[in-house]
Amino acid sequence: MGDRQHGTRASIIVNADRAAVMAVIADVTAYPRWSSYIKDVEVLATRPDGLPGEVRFVIDAGAVSDDYALAYDWADDEVTWHLVRGTSIKAMDGSYRLHQVPAGTEVEYELSMTLDMPLIGAFKRKAEQVVIGTTLNALKARVEA
Repeated sequence: MGDRQHGTRASIIVNADRAAVMAVIADVTAYPRWSSYIKDVEVLATRPDGLPGEVRFVIDAGAVSDDYALAYDWADDEVTWHLVRGTSIKAMDGSYRLHQVPAGTEVEYELSMTLDMPLIGAFKRKAEQVVIGTTLNALKARVEA
């Protein structure tokens, strides 16, 4: 993710192996079924290995609604992404890093966003924390279902 500013980070333990967790993360078109603020997903480009390379999202998270695209880089135990284009979202960098632990898989999620509305640093971090917390809990529920 280069020299971007450090974002907000949190983690959760999922009672599943890394492959099961990564399979849910890689199934981007299913996100609207388990993430309440993602309304539509379209894979714009697929990598030679079959994983999504560029993905369009339509979100409605109350204060933030947008139609944006992310470019993805995949590895066995992590995925990173950055914003290709957006409307109200001006920058977004993020990652999931997976670590095998005795109870299953620790999923570490990091996110940094810049919106076209001015936000004081504390509010920006709180918004990132809400997105991360909501997403991690939904991911855990989806994988463990």
